[in-house]
Amino acid sequence: MAAELRPSPTLAIDAKAKALKAQGVDVISLSVGEPDFDTPAHIKDAAMAAIRGGFTKYTPASGIPDLKAAVAGHFKATQGLEFEPAQVVVGCGAKHVIANAIAVLVDEGDEVLIPAPFWVSYPVMVRLAGGIPKIIYPDGEVRVWNPDSAHLPPPSAGFRLKPEILAKGLTPKTRLVIINSPSNPTGEVYSEDEVRALATVLKGHSAYIISDEIYDSLVYGGRARSLSAVETALKERTIVVNGVSKAFAMTGWRIGWAAGPKKIIDAIGNLQSQTTSNPASISQKAALAALGGPQDCVETMRVEFEQRRNLMVEGMRKMPGVVCAKPGGAFYVFPDVRNIAENHAVRAKLKVGGVHGFSQALCSYLLDEAKVACVPGAEFGYECHLRFSYAASRETLAKALDRVGAALTSLQGG
Repeated sequence: MAAELRPSPTLAIDAKAKALKAQGVDVISLSVGEPDFDTPAHIKDAAMAAIRGGFTKYTPASGIPDLKAAVAGHFKATQGLEFEPAQVVVGCGAKHVIANAIAVLVDEGDEVLIPAPFWVSYPVMVRLAGGIPKIIYPDGEVRVWNPDSAHLPPPSAGFRLKPEILAKGLTPKTRLVIINSPSNPTGEVYSEDEVRALATVLKGHSAYIISDEIYDSLVYGGRARSLSAVETALKERTIVVNGVSKAFAMTGWRIGWAAGPKKIIDAIGNLQSQTTSNPASISQKAALAALGGPQDCVETMRVEFEQRRNLMVEGMRKMPGVVCAKPGGAFYVFPDVRNIAENHAVRAKLKVGGVHGFSQALCSYLLDEAKVACVPGAEFGYECHLRFSYAASRETLAKALDRVGAALTSLQGG
């Protein structure tokens, strides 16, 4: 199975954009989910102090005790969730922790229910564990994941999973459900009432839940509520995942964590001890400084991302044929371009016979003609959508919007 893996599409597109930049092409990459801010100074200072102090050896495979305690305290402060440090495992980024959680929970033939649109790596991780990724769409469509086939629900379906749709997707074979709020790629944030409604359905089933909350500090109005916090009865079946990458602009430091039932957390730690060993010692000290230090840097970035979101949504909504929902969190917009796909002349120019493959063709066109890199919605399970990251300066975003708007106008004969 591993030999058949494709590269992460977001990273592959970003690599292509960087290769073009290296050739002198003026490319704007809005494809990868990485804050453009620098890691705050006090965090870097802590890392340098760790180096100078000789904190450069192996640590416990599941993370140093003081970082686990800080993570538990962070959950208490932000979500009201009570975890003992022994219920926390620290890994090499949230992606690593999610992959390990899936590996210890899923056996050959187990079904994993993944709401669409979904982060591109979820179904791949399930396949690697021997499981069956079942994609569930807001319109009630349920299908086994196929990387070469995406679905296009009607606009009225929205992006959020409703409780009655979730109930339809659960079967006796469902071992695990993955919930992601705020969402990548849509930026959708489930309200507390929506979380509670989903929790009511999940209480009636035996499946474990992974709650991916990596963007929970980037919410624009209101707050993101953790499933375990809203419904404590699910706490013994829920693995809550978070990390420092998005909140503290620390993507390259590779520190994420999970908290949940001790037997599952212990199993993840044991898996790490046999595979990667500990996350980097220096990065752990940096993460400890991030959680224990001033939090105004997080709010500063959140406020700036909100301004960028407003700029992106306003700009996208001015483009011909584009419908753009206003995300409540994260740093992505996920515009709907089905109106453009319905234009026969456009499909002929892009050499696409129908809806299938349209988002890939349009992304290629925008990279070639507008020199702007984005990610096809099909990679997230949704055709006729595109994902743009707004983790770039407002000046860069304005320039990208001008280019994309001009390219789409030209494509449609305007």
